Amino acid sequence: MTVTVLAIFETDFRPDLSLGKIMNERLRIAAADLQDIHLQHLHAIGQRSDDLVVYISYNPKYKIRWRVVNDVPEEVENFVAQTCGNLGYIHWKTASINVFKGNE
Repeated sequence: MTVTVLAIFETDFRPDLSLGKIMNERLRIAAADLQDIHLQHLHAIGQRSDDLVVYISYNPKYKIRWRVVNDVPEEVENFVAQTCGNLGYIHWKTASINVFKGNE
């Protein structure tokens, strides 16, 4: 299974420029660690053509939130939920999927 974790830097709020740089770097590192370390176990599950895509971003309270954005088996989503929960990330609940503001 191919695991991809994408850091989404666009948020519903605008932090100060210097804080934004620190937050973006922290999010980039968190995405790399989640993909390369914490979800490494999932590479051996399923077919090679199976994909897992996870988005992480910040909520307005500066907590990292996550969500799986493609169809995966329930046990894979549960593993991601448990792993992200152990890291202190919160589930990113939204009524729609893949809705992002363009260049505004």
